[in-house]
Amino acid sequence: MGHSSHFETSRDRPKTPWRLEGQQNQAQARRPLFTSAELHALKTGMHCTMYNSMGAHLDEVDGIKGTRFAVWAPNAREVCVISDKNHWKHGEHYLNSSDAGVWSGFVPNMSEGEAYKYSLRGQNGEFFEKSDPYAFYSELRPKTASIVYNLENFPWQDEQWLEKREKTNWHDQPITIYEIHPGSWKRPKDGRQFYTYRELAKELVEYVHQMGYTHIQLMPITEHPFDGSWGYQTTGYYSPTSRFGTPHDLMYFIDYCHQSDIGVLFDWVPGHFPTDGHSLGRFDGTCLYEHADPRKGFHPDWGTYIFNYGRNEVCDFLLSSAHFWIDKYHFDGLRVDAVASMLYLDYSREEGEWLPNSSGGRENLEAIEFLKNANTSLHGAYPGILTIAEESTSWGGVSHPVYNGGLGFNMKWDMGWMNDTLRYMHFDPIYRSHHQGELSFRMIYAFTENFVLPLSHDEVVHGKRSLLSQMPGDMWQQFANLRLLYGYQYTMPGKKLLFMGGELAQWHEWNHDSELDWNLIGNENHDGIRRLVGDLNQLYRTEKSLYETDFTPEGFSWIQCDDSINSVFAFQRKSTDDHEHVIVIGNFTPVPREGYRIGVPKAGFYNEIINSDAKIYGGSNIGNAGGVYSEKINSHGLDYSITLNLPPLGLLIMKPVSAKKEPPQE
Repeated sequence: MGHSSHFETSRDRPKTPWRLEGQQNQAQARRPLFTSAELHALKTGMHCTMYNSMGAHLDEVDGIKGTRFAVWAPNAREVCVISDKNHWKHGEHYLNSSDAGVWSGFVPNMSEGEAYKYSLRGQNGEFFEKSDPYAFYSELRPKTASIVYNLENFPWQDEQWLEKREKTNWHDQPITIYEIHPGSWKRPKDGRQFYTYRELAKELVEYVHQMGYTHIQLMPITEHPFDGSWGYQTTGYYSPTSRFGTPHDLMYFIDYCHQSDIGVLFDWVPGHFPTDGHSLGRFDGTCLYEHADPRKGFHPDWGTYIFNYGRNEVCDFLLSSAHFWIDKYHFDGLRVDAVASMLYLDYSREEGEWLPNSSGGRENLEAIEFLKNANTSLHGAYPGILTIAEESTSWGGVSHPVYNGGLGFNMKWDMGWMNDTLRYMHFDPIYRSHHQGELSFRMIYAFTENFVLPLSHDEVVHGKRSLLSQMPGDMWQQFANLRLLYGYQYTMPGKKLLFMGGELAQWHEWNHDSELDWNLIGNENHDGIRRLVGDLNQLYRTEKSLYETDFTPEGFSWIQCDDSINSVFAFQRKSTDDHEHVIVIGNFTPVPREGYRIGVPKAGFYNEIINSDAKIYGGSNIGNAGGVYSEKINSHGLDYSITLNLPPLGLLIMKPVSAKKEPPQE
């Protein structure tokens, strides 16, 4: 008896009769779905576009429309596509295996929007069902099937943005990032749990423009089963979560952002994946994507599997995922999660709980090589994109080029700055004089990497409280401290990131199950914080001295960093050509300081362009009446100086204005 006209028998397949649908279709279906070059690339670990071949793709064979499938499962005895067409039962739509362990075939009359899974028979005869690792779309949780989806034919209109991006060196450009969780930024009032990507687009972009951010960073929007993981336990490395709509809805969101001159960054999680039964774990009955030894393949902190970076096909899977989001969705770069956990074999492990590398060390040599290859291939294929590492250790060269011995990222989160700064700000001001070094220490290493200064979601969860609630003192001091913190962040060297809600000065820490506290708008103190963040964003984007030299030591110099008695800091930021500069002074106590002298490099009038204590920000309005003239009095090793009234828990940004004349001599 003949078998299904579109499938050949696999090895060890039971002799089951199948309906014959025509010899011509049967022969046509036997054409190879992979070239020998593609199969070779899969085995080498440097195939960047496996998504063009693997997974589910609409196709036509001998005039019959349907879907072709391909999945890597080298240790399976049988692989079938199961769906409504075969009542989700193993045994009708078999796939054929190749020497590379890829199973492929064509299912006739299977169209876009149909759900499917792979049913695999393991070496011991056991059967299990898996979602497609390369699925482009997935069912809404708690359902776990993949969905056939055609990604093509979206009418992109962001050519100008992409052309500009390709020519941009972001190192000397302003980058100020608004990190958001799409499911809890705002929520519909009609009973639905989430807005769609399309619905978010207009309102979010309008808000981001109003606030002055250059980029949006989406927390992981890859498919994930558990809302409480915030997307960091990914099951769909090619599938945007269906919580917020379809893949084309996400494309619309990104296209809308680009047309509005806003970049969009993708939060990517190549360090680990969840143990859910439908996911990648023990995919073909063996440890395929993960290491078999839990000392290398299981993450004790998160209860997740760790990828086997020593297996070329796994590297292909992840490398192609990285390329996929930039290629198909036009994302402007990747923020790579938990890089430290990838670099160290003993990450979060005690003695005896980890396996050393081939040289006896603690470095994960395979993961390091993968990260280098990923950055090299991404920047080669997509000039102008960003790769940003969340890396919390002192590993050297994270943001250095691979050809100089680095990992190849553009930038790295400065977790040291975040921890030191927040620890300092948590102290009651009366004790800050004993911790002056907590803030000044950062400048010892500030230019060893290209840093982003993050105040991210991690700082306002798990009982840490909101940033406002973390500030010491009475309510007035809490708001003043928060304004001071933001002013300090925006004037220190480094690109900027703030998690949503920080600009509203929320009292409560972030809750992914509800929207931000938008009801705070209209309150004078909270509006003051939001206005200050917006003004800092605008100033940072227009003042060359605050962004051109974020990564070069020539753009920064201390003026005053050892006045621990008064807890005052002062420094200078300079542009690349040294023609523009600003002076920044921070008073980290609630005591106003009159007549405080600060050295300045030039003569002239110094305009007070930002005063965090201004009334419009909710402050006490202590300042310098718009600015002060310099005097020919040496101070702090500089020939000129200015005398200032320093506001309590306040930050001043002073800029020389050449149009102003010297005051008349008495």
